[in-house]
Amino acid sequence: MGKKVKKEVEPPPKDVFDPLLIESKTATTVVLMLRSPEEEVLAKACDALYRFASKGDENKVMLLGLGAVEHLNKLISHEDPVVRRNAIMVLGIMASNNDVRKLLRELDVTNSLISQLKPEEDVVIHEFATLCLAHMAVEYAAKVQIFEHGGLEPLIRLLGSTDPDVKKNSLECIYLLVQDFQICAAVRALNVIPPLLELLKSEYSVIQLLALKTLEVITKDRETRIILGEHKGLDCLLKILETNEFSDLHVEALAVLGNCLEGVRTLQLIQQTGGLKKLLSFVGVSTVPDIQKNAAKAITKAAYDSENRKILNEEEVEKCLIKLLETDNDGVKVAASQAISAMCQNLASKRAFGFQGISQLVQLLSSDNEEVKEAAVTALANLTTDSPSNASAVAEAEGIEPLVNTLNTQRDGAIANAATVLTNLAVQDTFRLKIQSHGVMSALAELLRSTNSQVQSKAAFAVAEFGCDAAARTELRNAGGLGPLVELLHSKNEEVRRNACWAVTVCASDELTAVELCRLGALDILEEINLSNLSTKHKKNFSEAVEKLLDNNLSQKYSQIGYLSSSNIITDGFYDCGQIKPGVKILSLEELSMQELTDRQAIIFINSKTFFSVNTSLKEKAQDSSYERTVLSPSILRRGSREKARENCNLLCDLNSSMVSPVEEKQKLSGQRSSLSKSSTREKGLRKGKGKKEEEKMKEVTQIVSKVQDEISLENSHWLPPPDFTLLDYINDASQTVLPLTTTREQVVALARFVADKMGGSIERDKLHDFSWELHISEVEFELKSNVVPIGKIKKGTFYHRALLFKVIADRIGIACSLVRSKCNRAWNEVELVDDSPQGIAELLLPPQAYIVDLMFEPGFLIKKGSAEADQYQYI
Repeated sequence: MGKKVKKEVEPPPKDVFDPLLIESKTATTVVLMLRSPEEEVLAKACDALYRFASKGDENKVMLLGLGAVEHLNKLISHEDPVVRRNAIMVLGIMASNNDVRKLLRELDVTNSLISQLKPEEDVVIHEFATLCLAHMAVEYAAKVQIFEHGGLEPLIRLLGSTDPDVKKNSLECIYLLVQDFQICAAVRALNVIPPLLELLKSEYSVIQLLALKTLEVITKDRETRIILGEHKGLDCLLKILETNEFSDLHVEALAVLGNCLEGVRTLQLIQQTGGLKKLLSFVGVSTVPDIQKNAAKAITKAAYDSENRKILNEEEVEKCLIKLLETDNDGVKVAASQAISAMCQNLASKRAFGFQGISQLVQLLSSDNEEVKEAAVTALANLTTDSPSNASAVAEAEGIEPLVNTLNTQRDGAIANAATVLTNLAVQDTFRLKIQSHGVMSALAELLRSTNSQVQSKAAFAVAEFGCDAAARTELRNAGGLGPLVELLHSKNEEVRRNACWAVTVCASDELTAVELCRLGALDILEEINLSNLSTKHKKNFSEAVEKLLDNNLSQKYSQIGYLSSSNIITDGFYDCGQIKPGVKILSLEELSMQELTDRQAIIFINSKTFFSVNTSLKEKAQDSSYERTVLSPSILRRGSREKARENCNLLCDLNSSMVSPVEEKQKLSGQRSSLSKSSTREKGLRKGKGKKEEEKMKEVTQIVSKVQDEISLENSHWLPPPDFTLLDYINDASQTVLPLTTTREQVVALARFVADKMGGSIERDKLHDFSWELHISEVEFELKSNVVPIGKIKKGTFYHRALLFKVIADRIGIACSLVRSKCNRAWNEVELVDDSPQGIAELLLPPQAYIVDLMFEPGFLIKKGSAEADQYQYI
């Protein structure tokens, strides 16, 4: 038996420490262990920190404060795979904290994390490295770092990982990265569509949802949509919509399809495969508000393209949208209304909506939701533009009142579009009058004060449309709308200025409004605009406004430019205050009459209108100087009540309407002569005052006049200029003596002699300086205690007095003539006459010649315009 050999055990080296189990319950100690050179200690410390950080955000903050992040940043590149893995796990968990992310970005940890995404690395490293990157990608600066360090490509590769967590984290990071448009364009080149479509088949809904959200973002790019279609992605999306099990994905799938509908090519592809019909059918039966809303938004996007609108119309998308208006969800109603607005640019769609959808949109105008109301009225604005039938449908649906009410909402978009719809309706007279009855001009007057340029523009446009009616202009005037309208002429917005100019042009159609516009400075602003550097086309618009203003404010026109054409008919209320400089405002006749007597040039006014019956005894009383002074003085009118004064004024107006009026039209001369004769006879009978009825009527009128003088309050009634009975006589006499003459030439000559006779007769040229007309006018002013003088009171008149009287009478009896004033304060009348032809050619075939009518030296003498005699008459 062999002998056993005893083997000796060698003692361990003296420099080697025996294994030691360390337990720590403080994070500080564990963080200190991250400095250890031993892999096992580092691995266990990282594992402990991972479990500690997973418990809550407070622990992450504590570790951050202990400096753990800086140590972990070094360990994610450690040679030992276990240490590296555990360190990345800790950072992946801690990166959910905002402060941790900020420090990681400052430490530029991105490159180290991306380097861990190599295919050969452990799947756990992939999981937590992508988790950390996904947390960091929330911030823009980190997105840039990941992209610039080449992180996009390995992330897309990991979409094919076998581990669902790696897929989810990588996909989430990509979704966040593509929010940046530059990165979004880059993913297309990296062929991201196939792996994303593959992920739609995942058994994990969170992965499917992220894949759809990523597709929604990147398919906003046209080229990406084409690639999606080439890879049959549209079919994949439609299958999701058709599968009830994927109902939680329907909203996102529909959002992706909505992007695809924008492109004509992809929309055609969906239509050809029957997908578009399926899509609209799916939306029609769905009761999920988000699905309905996204579908409407998708249609809106698609409808921005004319070809797409045609395709959608072929699939009867209008029925789908009208059905969506019936839902109870306000968001769906808004989206559907917006889609209708976009689709109605297609004429066929506009007609289809008109038949079925307008009544529902009108009902939405009464919604308590302001956004719904705005979307509905915007749709109506688009539907009624250039569509009288749709405008009629709005009116038939009783939409006028809610539209006018919408003008008082708080949303500028709703206000502007409501004004547009009302303007579209106002093209038809019946609707315009109905809208006016709801006080639309008062509402528009307030909108003209808006600070929103769109509201200003649409309101001014509406004023131009409604301002064609006198009642509407009066309402605008009374509502104080003219002032804000004039202010809009100063707007820096070209459309606002243009529409305001048009509104001024329309509103200047009557004298009262034109005078008020001029008083507010419209004329000065328009002339200033004309002098600016505008194009010829734009200047024409503003020039037309100036012309319209002046043509309906002849007092301003004559004072400013010194010319009235034959079409400028002088009416009662006209006054001549002399030549004024540009930019100088002329006061109203009422304001001028209130001024104290001065040595300035007399203001000559025209007023043949009177409240009194033409009775000799009463007229004589009225012509008494003391009586005229009383009428001119406002103090006599400062007693009585407004209602009583108005009653008496109405009664006097009724009496005035029964008076015999002068001849107004020359075109029917032959038929009117007999009536003129009868009128003259009737007037003479009245003046004789020989009947009992006439005497009773005279007493009645006298009593009414007395009441008017005692009871009209100046503060509470409109000021009225005093009547000029002499001028009324002149007109009546001229109608009897001048009109019966057979030719225009004879009438002009006779009227010239008539005027000269009333104004002091003919004057010899060399004795013109002895014609003391200035003294006479001064005496009249002193007699009336006023600078305002009725033209009938002037018995010694010079050139401009006679020319004015000639024009006034000529306009009343139908003789066409113009009134011209020179800079040297001379004035004359020009007429156009046809010379007699020695060859016997009919007068109408000859061109008319312009003549100046001599009213001073040889009254009735006709001076050919442009001749030396004409120059002498005008300026010497």
